[in-house]
Formats: sequence, structure tokens, C-alpha cells
Amino acid sequence: MKCVAGGEAAEYVYTARRNNSLSSSGRLLVFGFILVVSLGIAGAFALLLGAWPIMPFAGLEMAVLYGAFRYMDRHAADFERITIRRGSVDIEVREGPQLKRMELSRYWANIVCAADGSRIALRSHGREIEVGRHLCEEQRLEMARELRRELTAHELRRD
Repeated sequence: MKCVAGGEAAEYVYTARRNNSLSSSGRLLVFGFILVVSLGIAGAFALLLGAWPIMPFAGLEMAVLYGAFRYMDRHAADFERITIRRGSVDIEVREGPQLKRMELSRYWANIVCAADGSRIALRSHGREIEVGRHLCEEQRLEMARELRRELTAHELRRD
């Protein structure tokens, strides 16, 4: 997702977020439905056919699924935001509860891009931060082109 803000506050803002198709309550409902169906089937086999060993496996399956849903819920608000202002490039990366911030000089900032688009990073003075993890390869390459254009547009305006 991209949004451009004008005025003196910011010249260019690029925000990338995870694609969350379910809300937190939606994930809870889906997990509850799967839990009831799985344990219901396992319980029926245990009671009707005497296949009681199926219950620990069903419980283990639900524990792993709960862990996966919990991980998705914890990382649902992850984002990457790149803000380019006059002479600086500000990068914010939120992963779970952690928020990393880095400020680079706009004049020295370089975009490092793998040839296949699998990795994009911003680098300046020996510091580097990877961006575009929430985007597919095509979107990462487009983001790299836009960032290059924005960084060089400033150099052209400066002269």
C-alpha cells in the first residue's frame, strides 16, 4: 500500500503492510470452528469405535494450529514505512511488539536490490536495513524503482 503526503511534513511516504484477510475475531471464529469439528470427529471415533489413541493426536494438532493462529495474530499489525523528507530518509519497521527506526541521509542513501527481486535494502554509511518483506517480487521491484526515482528527484531539484 502506498500513500503520498504533500506539504512540508513529508514529501514521500511508502507504507507496506501484511495482507490480513481475517480480523482477529475472524481468526478466533475459524479456529473455534476447526477445534469443534476436529475434536468432535476424534471424540466420535474414540467413543463409537474405541479408537482412543486418536485423541492425543487431535489435541496436538489443535495445539500446533493454536500456535500458528497466535503467531498470525501477533504479527497482524506489522508494517514497513519509508518516509523521504528534505534531507533524510526515515525507515520504521514493526515486527510483532518491536519497532525499529533508522534515519539515513537522503544524499548518501543507496538502494541495494538483488537481481531477482528477492531482497531490497536501504544502505548508507555502513548501515543497512531490509525493506519490502511484505511485498511480492514484482511489488518489491516497483518499490525499488519508486524509491530510486524519489531519491534522484531530490538530487535534480538540488542543482
